[in-house]
Amino acid sequence: MGDPKKKHKTYTTPRVPYNTEMFMEELKLLGAYGLRNKHELWRAKTELSSLRRRARGLLAQTATEREKQEKELIGKLNNMGLVQPNGTLDDILTLSIEDLMERRLQTFVFRKGMAKSLWQARQFIAHGHISINGNEMKVPGYHVLIDDEKTLDFTDVSPYSNKDHPLRKEMAVNEIAGGNKVE
Repeated sequence: MGDPKKKHKTYTTPRVPYNTEMFMEELKLLGAYGLRNKHELWRAKTELSSLRRRARGLLAQTATEREKQEKELIGKLNNMGLVQPNGTLDDILTLSIEDLMERRLQTFVFRKGMAKSLWQARQFIAHGHISINGNEMKVPGYHVLIDDEKTLDFTDVSPYSNKDHPLRKEMAVNEIAGGNKVE
């Protein structure tokens, strides 16, 4: 179990650290989602790996043994926004790293049009301008739940909470002109 006072790694590193193909794929994901370093990417990959491992373990059980556990796992992942309410274990096995990265707070702030870029979204979060359910969020990697999507907004003390702020007006004009979606 380990000492609760001591931090432990929340990710696993790649087995082959200098694989050129994997290296280029990781760099594309870092740029596409505005990640600070590969540790954030590896953390998401580890989380995805553990979800898949759980699903494979449930598939190995008999139907009667896995019924309750399968329902709980799918319910949890539905609340996280990763699978549909009527999803199956096969849906869990087909999840990709992009599915997890799209649920990050940083990505949500950008996709909602609250920031001009992913890096600006990260800065807004780190500086305490973003809130969920009225609580200030300072973690760009926070996993946004389905219930949290509706309450995502600027904090009350943030200057950006004012609809007349020049940055908000500029972003509204850009949204009308064609949006700020990244391919």
